[in-house]
Amino acid sequence: MVHKRIFRFQVYACILIAVLITGMVGLMTLEHFPPLDAFYFIISTISTVGYGDLHPVTPEGKILVIFIIITGVGCFVGLAANSIEYLLDERERKLRLEKLNMIISVFFTEAGTGLIRSMSAYDPNIEEIRSALIVKDNWSEADFLRAQSVIKNHPCNIDSRSVDLEGMHVFLTRNRGLLLNLVENPLVIEDDSFTPLLRAVFHLADELGARDRLTGLPDSDFSHLSVDISRAYAVLIEEWVIYMRYLKNNYPYLFSFAMRTNPFDINASPVVR
Repeated sequence: MVHKRIFRFQVYACILIAVLITGMVGLMTLEHFPPLDAFYFIISTISTVGYGDLHPVTPEGKILVIFIIITGVGCFVGLAANSIEYLLDERERKLRLEKLNMIISVFFTEAGTGLIRSMSAYDPNIEEIRSALIVKDNWSEADFLRAQSVIKNHPCNIDSRSVDLEGMHVFLTRNRGLLLNLVENPLVIEDDSFTPLLRAVFHLADELGARDRLTGLPDSDFSHLSVDISRAYAVLIEEWVIYMRYLKNNYPYLFSFAMRTNPFDINASPVVR
């Protein structure tokens, strides 16, 4: 939809510029209008103002003006309508994005941060990235980009044999209602990064909940659960950095709380010191 609107805007703009140039050259040639008068006449014509102080007197000039009216007025109206539609859609997009970020904030506050803290405890390589994820209030855009780069290069491999699977299952079951509400929210479906996160977490919850017991499983099943946990862990920490950057840029008071409860900071505390 956005690409079609941009294409229409470009078509209208190109035709309008062509009409403007052709009209000016034609009026200057056929009606001997000075350049400024020719430009003024075309603008007042295609904008439907038409003061009447200038008008063509030759048959050729009148034919040219008819052409300007037919093509120019339509393109001018189309360009104006397309611009207004874009502004309204952009406003609606920003409202949807704001609502979506509120949903993401609820997820991390209620479940995401705790889940990251739980999973990172079983990450054998956590110390390699911990310092890079201690977000500070003076972080710049470059710092967040650097953190994202560190995460992308980090092997998020968690061995399910070392994980308290029952505890993780209880945590996910306790938050299942929240996950269901988020998955059913139409705003979430529109997001290209948060939706995969929810799918990965929800799938992990389903896997853990489908087994009668979570101990004494065969090695093949432990390996399968390791993949599911590692997948959820990877997308969680990637989205968490994006979430922290959003809070830093838009909600300093929420960012302050998120910093004090950073799941990667072993000294994290909600108490302000």
